[in-house]
Amino acid sequence: MIWHAKKNIEVVNELNSDAVKGLSENEATKRLEKYGFNKLNAKKNKNLFLKFINQFKDVMVLILIGAAIISFFIAIKSKDSVDYIEPIVILVIVFMNATLGVIQEAKAEKAMEALQKMSATHCLVLRDGKKLEIEAEKVVPGDIVFIEAGDYISADGRLLETNALKVEEASLTGESFPVEKSAQSFVPENTPISERVNMVYSGCSVVNGTGKMVVVATGMNTEIGNVATLLNEQDTTLTPLQKKLDNLGKFLGVMAVSICAIIFSIGLFENIKPLEIFMISISLAVAAIPEGLPAIVTIIFAIGVQRMAKRNAIIRKLPAVETLGSASVICSDKTGTLTQNKMTLVEVFTKNKIEKLNNSIQTSSKEMLGYALLCCNANENMGDPTEVAIVRAAKEIGISIEEKKTLYPRVGEVPFDSDRKLMSTIHKRNEKYIVIVKGAFEHLAKKCINVTSIAEEKCLEMSNQGNRVLAVAYKELDHLPFVINSRLEEDLTFIGLLAMIDPPRKEVINSLKECKEAGIQTVMITGDNIVTATAIAKNIGIITNDNQSITGIELAKLTDKELENRIRRIKVYARVTPKDKLRIVKAWQKQNEIVAMTGDGVNDAPALKVADIGCAMGKTGTEVAKRASDLILADDDFSTIVESVKEGRCIYDNIRKTIEFLLGTNMGEIFTMLFAMLLWKETPLLSMQLLWVNLVTDTLPALALGVEKKEEDIMKKKPKSKDEDIFANGLIIKIVFQGLMFSFLTLIAFSIGKNSINLQAGQTMAFIVLSSTQIFQAYNMRSYHSLFKVGFFSNKYMVGASIASLLLIAIILFVPGLSNIFSLTIMPVKYYIISFCLAIIPVFVMETIKYMRNKKNC
Repeated sequence: MIWHAKKNIEVVNELNSDAVKGLSENEATKRLEKYGFNKLNAKKNKNLFLKFINQFKDVMVLILIGAAIISFFIAIKSKDSVDYIEPIVILVIVFMNATLGVIQEAKAEKAMEALQKMSATHCLVLRDGKKLEIEAEKVVPGDIVFIEAGDYISADGRLLETNALKVEEASLTGESFPVEKSAQSFVPENTPISERVNMVYSGCSVVNGTGKMVVVATGMNTEIGNVATLLNEQDTTLTPLQKKLDNLGKFLGVMAVSICAIIFSIGLFENIKPLEIFMISISLAVAAIPEGLPAIVTIIFAIGVQRMAKRNAIIRKLPAVETLGSASVICSDKTGTLTQNKMTLVEVFTKNKIEKLNNSIQTSSKEMLGYALLCCNANENMGDPTEVAIVRAAKEIGISIEEKKTLYPRVGEVPFDSDRKLMSTIHKRNEKYIVIVKGAFEHLAKKCINVTSIAEEKCLEMSNQGNRVLAVAYKELDHLPFVINSRLEEDLTFIGLLAMIDPPRKEVINSLKECKEAGIQTVMITGDNIVTATAIAKNIGIITNDNQSITGIELAKLTDKELENRIRRIKVYARVTPKDKLRIVKAWQKQNEIVAMTGDGVNDAPALKVADIGCAMGKTGTEVAKRASDLILADDDFSTIVESVKEGRCIYDNIRKTIEFLLGTNMGEIFTMLFAMLLWKETPLLSMQLLWVNLVTDTLPALALGVEKKEEDIMKKKPKSKDEDIFANGLIIKIVFQGLMFSFLTLIAFSIGKNSINLQAGQTMAFIVLSSTQIFQAYNMRSYHSLFKVGFFSNKYMVGASIASLLLIAIILFVPGLSNIFSLTIMPVKYYIISFCLAIIPVFVMETIKYMRNKKNC
């Protein structure tokens, strides 16, 4: 349909809608069934079969399958049924690994889908004559939708009303400049999308003004739906850490193949059967590479972001999880983030007199409150907290909201913006018109003709008490102006001041203390005046003296170089603009700091994008701000950012612990085979035994490590450097040491069993020690502190993984049929005791190392 070429009332009628009442709920439900949900067809996840097939794309796994197939042909040729056992067992283990991989991948996908639902877009619609906020995907053709600055447009619509409306359509047209919209404009049929000024389109964002539209298309029927297939073809991007681990896997692959080639060569030289040594070499190569590491890391990320979501922090971009753990500066808004955002109007100032709000205030104060009420878009329960406070205060002293709106109907509006820091409305009064303006005193005073020094003193007095102060002014007009814009805000008559209290959040003082202990600097950025901002910053402990505060005007006078030199000394920025936020972020980043920045307005989007971690407000934030962010604070609370930093550090710790565990145990397998071949020219482990050790002792404990709780002292450490490698702080040395320790203990067991009984007994003892040490090592990896302090049973997943792994080891050791398949033998009890004693030695070694390290750091 060519909606743009029709009058807006014609469009409403054709869609069987009502511009005044909107659709009924019943009709909306019918249309939702007819047209479907308002969303683009997402890229379909691979089905289980394709996921299963993808598990076999790894080169080493394909080589192992090839080796098993060769082994099958040799078994067929030999006609000995025993020769079939090894290739069958190898294939069973490979298929078990693939199944586990599919389960891990499916869990990670479900976790991320749940998070996407949490950050769903909402919009304001008219249903049964009432304004309702609903999920954008439930919008249907014919719905009447209200839009304002900061909104993300969720469907294609024909505009019915516009007020200074500007829309950024770069996502659809490529044009970066906002387009001015007009509901009444006539647009010819062949007009290109970029020039259809009476239409708005899904995927675009409102940057200024307000509007009302009727939805003409949803989902795949929208203009952006036509190009949705291109969006679906994009692959999921990996986080920087996942890319590093991917490269690590390739490096380990090359190293493992090289070592296996050496082992294979030694085996041939020592006349070991070519197939036997080939199968051992390939099995070792597969065991040496932590194939499950990428999947485990993805699951750790997914579990971490789920835990964050439970604490009201919704991650939008996965790399933010890594960055959060490194945050060294948090630039936070004041209102609603550091404070409760529960504005209460406490004082008024008119005619040179400050009064506490009550029913007995003078008439001039009541009149001023009535003017302020008319210049509000909120109601008692919904809207900007400052306006909600005005509405509630007016009702408290007996002013009828509906009566005021009836007597003085609104005919125009100049919306608030962060540069002017003012909002204006125009109302009809008898045969004339009145312009009402409210906003920051400093900005409004410049536009008034009657501001006195007493008003300035009283504003300062109110602000010193930590109050937010708003000024109110007006002027009369004989005629309604043809163009309604900010030029109306001149030659105003000052009426008075409104003082509101917004107390600090109860938990914010403790959170700020935690930040200091963690080496994280907190900076307050606010639109309030400097006196109010400084008073609150002192109260909650951000600053100790007035020299640490600066205004937006003072900031503008500083060059970028001067700001960089002073940035560490400034902790409070008052009356700043979104452009100032951008400068502040960049100045901190020049100091090589990792910056988290909060924001809620449409103009905050650039700063949120530039910040290392952009944090949008979930309650008061615009959709544009949310989409520019990495993290959404569902409760707008500063403490949620601090909890997110804790969780980010915990996730990073758990990933490091998992890498140390997997690579340490894998190095143990490599060193064991290499040194045994060099020393005795014999193999302490057969191919099936190696693969079983790798499957049982790697995956389950590694997954349990991923859900380990955060360390108690996690916020007593300084943030890690921006450029810190995952292997920093001697991780490679630790991995090699652990590998050598496991190898040494396994070779001792092999030597005892071989020399005391026979080669098969030696291999059995080596199998017990190597597999069991890795289970005990998983406990060592749980914490940088003593296990006795953390508690052996505090991670129920680790307890379950350990029991399951030990049971599986016991089954193949003592079930006759299975022990024969894995070439294991029954031994006298004392050799099992010796094996267990050797296997538990790493616990005492690691406990000693932890004790010495922690004592040194005390």
